[in-house]
Amino acid sequence: MDVTSQDDLKAHLMATDEQFRQLAAEHTQYDHLIEELEAKTVLTGDEEIEEHRLKKLKLHLKDQMTEIMNRYRTQPVA
Repeated sequence: MDVTSQDDLKAHLMATDEQFRQLAAEHTQYDHLIEELEAKTVLTGDEEIEEHRLKKLKLHLKDQMTEIMNRYRTQPVA
């Protein structure tokens, strides 16, 4: 399979890799929670801490997804 673009690779992994799908779902979930917090005009101290925590978790998930994509790119073609 010739997966050339990053979007094609993501689509392929979403269709074939359960771990990647789970990570992407969590990433989207955190993104929505962050958007809800950012929509508020003023955040409480606890909300600011939660926003920071969610952003770190989201970034960690993105790193894991990128690692899977990089592993897939370096696999020998059969």
